[in-house]
Amino acid sequence: MSKILIRGAKVLGGAPQDVLIDGGTIAEVGEDLSAEGAQVVEAGGKVLLPGLVDLHTHLREPGREDSETVLTGTRAAASGGYTAVFAMANTFPVADTAGVVEQVWRLGQEHGYCDVQPIGAVTVGLEGKKLAELGAMHESAAGVTVFSDDGKCVDDAVIMRRALEYVKAFGGVVAQHAQEPRLTEGAQMNEGVVSAELGLGGWPAVAEESIIARDVLLADHVGSRVHICHLSTAGSVEIVRWAKSRGIQVTAEVTPHHLLLTDELVRTYNPVYKVNPPLRTERDVLALREALADGTIDIVATDHAPHPHEDKDCEWAAAAMGMVGLETALSVVQETMVDTGLLDWAGVADRMSFKPARIGRATGHGRPVSAGEPANLTLVDTEYRGQVDPAGFASRSRNTPYQGRELPGRVTHTWLRGKATLVDGKLT
Repeated sequence: MSKILIRGAKVLGGAPQDVLIDGGTIAEVGEDLSAEGAQVVEAGGKVLLPGLVDLHTHLREPGREDSETVLTGTRAAASGGYTAVFAMANTFPVADTAGVVEQVWRLGQEHGYCDVQPIGAVTVGLEGKKLAELGAMHESAAGVTVFSDDGKCVDDAVIMRRALEYVKAFGGVVAQHAQEPRLTEGAQMNEGVVSAELGLGGWPAVAEESIIARDVLLADHVGSRVHICHLSTAGSVEIVRWAKSRGIQVTAEVTPHHLLLTDELVRTYNPVYKVNPPLRTERDVLALREALADGTIDIVATDHAPHPHEDKDCEWAAAAMGMVGLETALSVVQETMVDTGLLDWAGVADRMSFKPARIGRATGHGRPVSAGEPANLTLVDTEYRGQVDPAGFASRSRNTPYQGRELPGRVTHTWLRGKATLVDGKLT
């Protein structure tokens, strides 16, 4: 049935309205719309948002299908309310050529649970020595506009400058993993009181902040766009705030886990809390929340980083860094930002749909919930509270830091261009 009537939904958290989908498009938004010829979804006051967009997802395919595949990753995305994700380049082989990014893009097209936009590597093999085929990746069928060596920092200032100059020609953006490698050799967790007490190698905030400071100055010099991945410290917030006050073209993201979790959790030595950048202090967490609320930090991005069981169920020093996040992101944002009064649901739509789509130029996504727009939508039961059970995840991996934790909110429905990919919490 091509027509769907969503009855009584709070669009962006406002007053209840009806939303009529006809084919892949929103046909009408209003009160008491006719249900003739339409399948009716009784929203019952649930919040209707534009489909979420994640600018930072690791789908692992090709090469690490034991962790995740494009199919399982996009199913996880649909479960979490996402209709588009940007897939990072640190695959095997690295997505540093037109051929590899087209492979990832076509896999996304085939599976259809959400749109997949590949991110191209900045340098060949993520080695930081030679620029990858940026122009060829942009001109490919995948139409790459975002480039990142995420997992590694582009630490050579000359290479970073050249990348910024190159992508400027076609309006692209370089997304930087801000980590000065010399300052983080042997680092295991945030440098501070907890690392000193535990005797673990410290990861100083300045390792992130120094790269961000350099790169916003380079972006200013070149007149190009730079995006800061997974910003995690109060100092980084101040640098980005200063850069924006100068009119520098910088955007930044924060992950859900950096909005909620602190380095105190590392006292458990549970490797599920090992992540890059590391969990920081309560002071940093509060600064990140405030910065997301006031717009200094532009978006929430999951940094969904799946790993097989054996790579996380081991001693701390040997464990891989990263957490899965697509299926819990919206709940964490509700817990930290909405339920605390820092953001309303319109603000969530801005940080998790409108702005990430704009930064990555995701055509058809991050659009208003209004007539004539693509029907990329997610319906959220904001009154729900329940414990996180990774056994029910659609992701192939289970490395969540929230197992057994009670979180608010539950995505019940997701539509991609009018096609239901999630109905009553179950994938179609």
